[in-house]
Amino acid sequence: MKYSKATNYALHTMLHLALSNSTKPVGVQILAEQQKVSPTYLSKILTKLVKEGMVASASGANGGYSLTKGWESISFLDIIYAIEGKSSLFDCDLNHGPECLIQKVMLTSEEKMEEELRQQTIAGLIAEMTTT
Repeated sequence: MKYSKATNYALHTMLHLALSNSTKPVGVQILAEQQKVSPTYLSKILTKLVKEGMVASASGANGGYSLTKGWESISFLDIIYAIEGKSSLFDCDLNHGPECLIQKVMLTSEEKMEEELRQQTIAGLIAEMTTT
């Protein structure tokens, strides 16, 4: 299974914002340098996270991005959906209809993976980092 680089950057950005533990917003330049990615590209990713209410943005000289209230409950799946959308990874193009056994196996597997990603949060990851 492969997700886009944007999802990778979104997950790492959320982790960086959570670890920054700052009351001040973090600038896109700093976030981009952390991941060695273009600030313009990262801004597009952050725009999606802002739209989904996971990240807040502040403009101006001291502007930047910060996590929204309640960020601790944001799951990996929430972040993935914000970037990738909610469409299924597998879609049988043959006209078998809903009884397609291949599609049933693929969808069941996808549901299990989504459940695992729904259980994983950035806050849980930080807790794991501090105990090891």
